[in-house]
Amino acid sequence: MANFSTQPVSSPAVPAALTPAELDQLQALRHTAEHVLTIAMTRLYGPEKVIMAMGPATDDGFYFDFDSPEDFKISEAEFPKIEKAMAKLIQANLKMVRVEVTAAQAKILFAHNPYKQEWLSEIEASQQPATLYLTGTTEQVEADQASLKAGQPESLKSFFDLCKGPHISTTNEIKAFKLLSVAGAYWHGDEKNKMLTRVYGTAFADPAQLEYFLWQREEAKKRDHRKLGRELELYFIDDLVGKGLVMWLPKGTIVRDEIEKLVREKEQAAGYVRVVTPHIAKEELYLKSGHLPYYKDSMYPPMVMDDGTYYMKAMNCPHHHRIFGFRPRTYREMPLRIAEYGTCYRNELSGTLSGLLRVRALAMNDAHIYCKRDQIKSEFEAVLKLTQDYFKIFGLENYWFRLSKWDSAHTEKYINQPENWDYAEGVIREVLEEMKVPFVEVSDEAAFYGPKVDIQFKSVIGREETMSTIQLDFLARERFGLNYVDETGEKNDQVFVIHRAPLSVHERFMAFLLEHFAGAFPTWLAPVQVKVLPIADRHNDYAVEVAAALNKVGVRVEVDDRSERLPAKVRDSELQKIPYMLVVGDSEVEAKTVAVRHRSSRDQVVESLNEWVTKLKAEIEARS
Repeated sequence: MANFSTQPVSSPAVPAALTPAELDQLQALRHTAEHVLTIAMTRLYGPEKVIMAMGPATDDGFYFDFDSPEDFKISEAEFPKIEKAMAKLIQANLKMVRVEVTAAQAKILFAHNPYKQEWLSEIEASQQPATLYLTGTTEQVEADQASLKAGQPESLKSFFDLCKGPHISTTNEIKAFKLLSVAGAYWHGDEKNKMLTRVYGTAFADPAQLEYFLWQREEAKKRDHRKLGRELELYFIDDLVGKGLVMWLPKGTIVRDEIEKLVREKEQAAGYVRVVTPHIAKEELYLKSGHLPYYKDSMYPPMVMDDGTYYMKAMNCPHHHRIFGFRPRTYREMPLRIAEYGTCYRNELSGTLSGLLRVRALAMNDAHIYCKRDQIKSEFEAVLKLTQDYFKIFGLENYWFRLSKWDSAHTEKYINQPENWDYAEGVIREVLEEMKVPFVEVSDEAAFYGPKVDIQFKSVIGREETMSTIQLDFLARERFGLNYVDETGEKNDQVFVIHRAPLSVHERFMAFLLEHFAGAFPTWLAPVQVKVLPIADRHNDYAVEVAAALNKVGVRVEVDDRSERLPAKVRDSELQKIPYMLVVGDSEVEAKTVAVRHRSSRDQVVESLNEWVTKLKAEIEARS
């Protein structure tokens, strides 16, 4: 029998990263697993109940979309039966063979399938052949190939599907698979089309990789920032207020304020000046910046006022450019670093909104650096180092850099200044090499106005995402007439702008931190840093005294004076992920001590109240 698995084991080891070639092979394997799923379901329930639509491989696995009569529903309760049928197909070591036929032949094969007919009409219009994959025994596949060659498509014995591929050669290369969930999906993703049923699954060539994947999925459920946000009372999104509009609760506001406090300290030390700009601006500003009409679909609809048309602010940069141009600048002021924790608004479709990851009102850790050409390198390096400093404070690792360059063959997409492109890309590459950081280069992915560096993260639950973006802008000086008086006393228009947001959008960064820490923020960031737990009511007065001593030095502290048993109080504090619990009873009252318990330990250490408060204050101030 084939050595494959559908179930995880405990404590999975972290598998080695796959090479590009191995990733390509994995995609082919998953695509084949989708065909195996399709065969299994068709045989179990019949082609009249499982009408094939489509089924690709994905980064996480695969899915299969099918149509069915209204009285036929598939649920996850059916998965064991379907997986058993899939296992038999895998063990049978069936061949996967690609064949080309005419669109007319294929239409005969799929005569009763409207979804395949739609695909085939498109293929026919393109005057390209249709490609099928046959799945069956060697004898079946060879016989079917002969039938197709003889122009007899109606006599096929093996399973067949319209598919571009690629696939693996035989089904028994699938060593591990698992069906994951069922959902609804509109045909072509268009809500005007019929709702189909989608079955999600995943597959691997190594059971250990499946085990680790399934462990990550369970971790993702525990660490889901939407779940933690409710449980820890950090934020909520209210339909009456509006989708994608975050309501920060008191505890969430504390975390938000602590992050902004850190940013203010770091930026002040780095020579930034802070500004505040309006939440709306006139249409003319966004026409001047170039955001209209190209970015119009992502902006809220215009508001016609008595003095013109206004838009909600979708980005801070045009406002900052106007601040730079508020008065004449000289070379002595360069570089000028303008920062703002500004709120912007994006007109995202309601179906794309997802917790804090995609919202309609967002606070950006934004700044724009106005510098001379010979200052680009030092300023870019300073921004990268500041970003790394933030990541170190938050304990974030496992990241790399992505340098996105222009493509001179596609000048219609970019500002046509070859000399500036070559210089800027060379300077940024030098910075990355000199800093000895891991980075990759990609062509034809720059912003239209200059190259950019994205900082990519692999989160603890395996999701890759862009955390920070740093962009160089050649165009702002032209659109906004930016200039300065140089050392010769002449007006110089060689003003380059670095757009940077090291901590990304605040909401997105909060989602990342929640999942990274599983809600257990470090002490300096925790909404409640200490919970005082009196053992009995007679200890409440001393508990209040302890809390007052902590509050006096700025520690965020609460007293649990409920008439509950101590184990219940401890458990509730742990669920709220409070860093420290201070248990006080008769001996602590008498000796003016506290029994200190950290959320990650079951041990208690008795310490002098004053000495422990001093140590805690130092820990918080160090953001350790």
